[in-house]
This record gives sequence, C-alpha cells and structure tokens, in this order.
Amino acid sequence: MNNKMFVAELAKRMGYKNNNTQRLISIMLGEAGDRFIDGDSLQISSFGTFEVRKKLERVIVNPTTGQQMLVPPKMALTFRPNTTWKDKVKKGGRE
Repeated sequence: MNNKMFVAELAKRMGYKNNNTQRLISIMLGEAGDRFIDGDSLQISSFGTFEVRKKLERVIVNPTTGQQMLVPPKMALTFRPNTTWKDKVKKGGRE
C-alpha cells in the first residue's frame, strides 16, 4: 500500500476529505519526528512504541578486503510492536 492508497482508505473510514486526511497525517508525523529528534519516545496504545536508542561504536570487517573499520556511535529509531499485533503477524493475518 502506498501513501495515496493509505490516505484514501483512512479518509473513507473517517469520513474526511483526502486533503484534510493528508494534512492530519503530515502534522502527526511532523510532530512525532520533532519528538524523535529531541530523543523522546512515542507510545501508541494498542499499536506499539517508537524509541530513539543509542547504538554503541563497534568494529566491523570488510569481507572483501578483511580490513577492520570502526563504526562510530549513532542514534537509531526503533519500533517495538504491541504483543497483540506481534501475535497477529506471527499467525499470518487477522483473527
């Protein structure tokens, strides 16, 4: 499903126009992005949690040359799904 299809389906379910729904999604994602930049997490009940985590520096090896390289520490966005969604995906669909 692409963005256009997602917006159309959501607009239909909510009874809004597509452009209003697209605006709502843009505002929501923009606000979430601002929170992630600040290092905050976002918990959406009955869906899951988005967290910013620090990944430590590590040494990797280039498989072609065998050369070792140091990868610097960085911040990464992670997602932990709600157990209900996790179980549904494991079972291959809706219940």
